[in-house]
Amino acid sequence: MKMYLISDNIDTQTGMRLAGVEGIVVHELDELVKALDQALLDREIGVLLITEKLGKMVSERIKDIKMNYHTPLIVEVPDRHGTGRAADSITKYVREAIGLKI
Repeated sequence: MKMYLISDNIDTQTGMRLAGVEGIVVHELDELVKALDQALLDREIGVLLITEKLGKMVSERIKDIKMNYHTPLIVEVPDRHGTGRAADSITKYVREAIGLKI
């Protein structure tokens, strides 16, 4: 299985290519939807990386994929501008997922 990146900027794509991860840069919603559909059709892709900015554009679709598809695993990654997540996002995620306050 391989990793694949859908990014909104060339810098993130270049960094991932240096690590051996192929990908595509998109800017418009229709390009993003097409790239996401193509990635879902490729059975070799086990992990799909998507920048947070793009992830927000198709958040409902990503939720659907996470709930209804076995592969690929979708991971939202920060781009060169940093993360858009709150400081306690991991603890909030654990609290929502299992109801445990840490």
